[in-house]
Amino acid sequence: MKSSKLRIGALTALFALFFALVGAGTALALQNHMLSARSSLNTALSELQQAQPDKGGHRNNAINYTKQAIAQVSLGIQFAK
Repeated sequence: MKSSKLRIGALTALFALFFALVGAGTALALQNHMLSARSSLNTALSELQQAQPDKGGHRNNAINYTKQAIAQVSLGIQFAK
């Protein structure tokens, strides 16, 4: 009786560990996408800042929205930690 309870407990622990590791791997993969997105947004911001300024205010709007997007992605990264 004790050995079967021990086996069930060991199997339960093994399954719990497996699913925890799978979940952690998924979270890490999603985090990589967030990090990549932030990098791309920083590149876009640099390009927008180097563009000629006379765009009827649209360049400035794009710069501001890109900064907001970078801030939101950064908050998402921090939240996921």
